[in-house]
Amino acid sequence: MAYKKIDRYFSFADIAIQNNADKNRSLIFLNKVDKTIEWEPVKALLTKHYQPGKANKGERAYSPLLLFKCMLLQKWFQIKSDPELESQINDRISFKSFLNLPLDYTSPDHSTFSRFRKRLSDDAMIQINSELLKQFHKYGLSINKGVAVDARLVKSASKPKSKDRLEEIKEHALTPEGKLDKNGNTKKFSRDLDSDWTIKNDEPHYGLKEHAAVDTENGFILSTILSPASHNDSPYLPRAVIYSMHTEDKIKTVYADKGYPGAPNRNFLALNKIKDGIMRKDEKNAKLTDLEIERNKSISKLRYIVEQYFGISHKYDNGNQARFPEIMKNIIDIMFRQFAFNLKKGAKILEGLAV
Repeated sequence: MAYKKIDRYFSFADIAIQNNADKNRSLIFLNKVDKTIEWEPVKALLTKHYQPGKANKGERAYSPLLLFKCMLLQKWFQIKSDPELESQINDRISFKSFLNLPLDYTSPDHSTFSRFRKRLSDDAMIQINSELLKQFHKYGLSINKGVAVDARLVKSASKPKSKDRLEEIKEHALTPEGKLDKNGNTKKFSRDLDSDWTIKNDEPHYGLKEHAAVDTENGFILSTILSPASHNDSPYLPRAVIYSMHTEDKIKTVYADKGYPGAPNRNFLALNKIKDGIMRKDEKNAKLTDLEIERNKSISKLRYIVEQYFGISHKYDNGNQARFPEIMKNIIDIMFRQFAFNLKKGAKILEGLAV
């Protein structure tokens, strides 16, 4: 597939901008993260997994790496919609520089961003996120001495419906009529059929649940998984840990709160020779000993790192609210957040080490 060719040339305007680059904070930040990563392996993975449209007519497709970097801009600069992303790329010098676009070259259309997100698989994003972490590992940054696992509730992008009404909607959606809008055309948008109800702290919640694993030494996000909100946290610990194995180095310890106890998780950690850092809780016939209480306190000092990620993503990326009604699009969205979060954090750490 031949992609759209963008010739990067320097105009007098580019030269003037470069002369004032040290005063443009966004440009400084984007130049820093751009130099932190080797993009060629990411480009190779995108080219392998991304399937653009196959129409013979019309202009050539944009490079998937360019579109990928557009998604990162959306995360770093808290841009809430694709049309706004298009507008800001056209408006901001720093964005054009990061994307290697000439100043007089227009941004991809906002619909292109939507199609790109839809065509990119979760398997591709898992490999791309893993590639970034492997690069940091080569730089000497530890990513798996300790792994903290936790989960948080995420509100659905659709308005809540009763359980019975949801079942009716799901059944109707499987019929030929359910796939069409009121005009008889194929539906472009649909409500969220993946979310469900759960109760937390005596409050009903309708939506999804994000299960995350975070490295306790540098705070890198190692894996993120979405499930319906009603799913129990505990069975997701093995998956979160397996998805966190990005290098040949063994994970030494897994930390988790009292929501992950039980023989299956303890056996999984023992089988993989990973130290058990799961907090204990009182049982019906046995209260926690003083030693177990102290152990829980020491674990809580390490697993806070997941809460930190949840807090930051909630503040800057509306992490407690699903952006799309389809769970797959939300999975891709949180994986872009993972990459953007890790690249920004890695750039800051490496900059500190260089001083």
